[in-house]
Amino acid sequence: MKHLLLIKEIYAEAFRNLGSAIVKNYFKIFTWFCLISFIIVLYAFIFRVATGFAFD
Repeated sequence: MKHLLLIKEIYAEAFRNLGSAIVKNYFKIFTWFCLISFIIVLYAFIFRVATGFAFD
């Protein structure tokens, strides 16, 4: 019984730390994706303004 509790604790600890790492990496990737998307939108807008696009 002691071994089962020890295995349960090791398993729980591993996933507790893993969750934090996954969340950190997810937000890093999401931040870079949003930044790149914003730069693309800003470029498209400036290109349209520079070429005289009529915003009707």
